[in-house]
Amino acid sequence: MTATQIQLSRWSAEDFARRVADSKPRIAVFDCDGTLWGGDSGHGFMVWSMDQGLVSRSTSDYIDTRYRAYLAGQITEAQICGEMVQMYAGLREQELQSAAARYVEEFVRPRIFAELASLVESLLQSGVELWAVSSTNKWVVNQGVGPMGIPAHRVLAAEVAVRDGIITGNLIDVPTDEAKAAALARVGLTRPDAVFGNSIHDLAMLEIAANPFPVNPSPALLEAATARGWGYFRPRAAEGVAATVGGE
Repeated sequence: MTATQIQLSRWSAEDFARRVADSKPRIAVFDCDGTLWGGDSGHGFMVWSMDQGLVSRSTSDYIDTRYRAYLAGQITEAQICGEMVQMYAGLREQELQSAAARYVEEFVRPRIFAELASLVESLLQSGVELWAVSSTNKWVVNQGVGPMGIPAHRVLAAEVAVRDGIITGNLIDVPTDEAKAAALARVGLTRPDAVFGNSIHDLAMLEIAANPFPVNPSPALLEAATARGWGYFRPRAAEGVAATVGGE
């Protein structure tokens, strides 16, 4: 049977919640942008921080040019996500943490999918160990998932080294594509019980899951899910909204 002949199952909210509960996960892993909340907080924070004057004009011009190159397919997802965290080199980390908190409160928290917030709360109450994996910078991801019950030490996100409170340009990790599965493997999660993701950049970690749960899938992930016979769930707030690029 070909991929086009497979009938992809779209789960209702009730069916989605039941399937997750029936899988009885001990460890659950979530992508963030497009999965826990709508939009691309990595790109959004980049633009907002430039508008706020957190980085120099030359840095703003450079990263804008690089992002356009990314959209044109001239540089990779991993390259642009790395540069979008390296752009803050020289700033105090405390300043970035404060900026990320303001940004998330205004632009991310209102876009959290209600069904996913309810699911995360239910998993927490059941004692499930929750992780977040994202190629968006760790300052934003920490602020986004912390209040949902995912602690900073279980966040794997785009990150640079910080020395004496000052952000450097030395990359630690950019979890995207296969690097998401590799980041999980480094912390001992080679077969997580449940993984939730929305993008083709989440495919590698969905494939290592005992139970993969595509959420709000992009067209490319939807095609991959169809080929693998997976179902998917689309939150109500995501209806009719195209998946964003980058920052997965």
